[in-house]
Amino acid sequence: MNNAKYVGMDRATGRGLTDIDHIRQSVADILITPVGSRPMRRAYGSLLSELLDQPQNDALRLHIMAACYSAILAWEPRVKLTSITFNTGYDGKMVVDLIGTRTDIPGALSLSIPVS
Repeated sequence: MNNAKYVGMDRATGRGLTDIDHIRQSVADILITPVGSRPMRRAYGSLLSELLDQPQNDALRLHIMAACYSAILAWEPRVKLTSITFNTGYDGKMVVDLIGTRTDIPGALSLSIPVS
């Protein structure tokens, strides 16, 4: 028996996605899409792309977390966040780690989303 509530399409393969994989893909799309880049939905996306190449300091870390939180709050109703952290490797690649709960079904949520 399949208890999936959401069925979506994998953007890379065209195959079906359900539940957590669909949420992961949706959150990644929200975070990597710059605000203003979608012609018919200008408010969609996050401000993260404007922050990625700036010098790393405590203020920037706070701005990055706020950009992630506000974008996910606005565009992904299936997720309620409790923690956002991110790590930048020596190669400059950033991964955002999200912890929270799902609002569509009871359950914890933990995602790691590469954003650069």
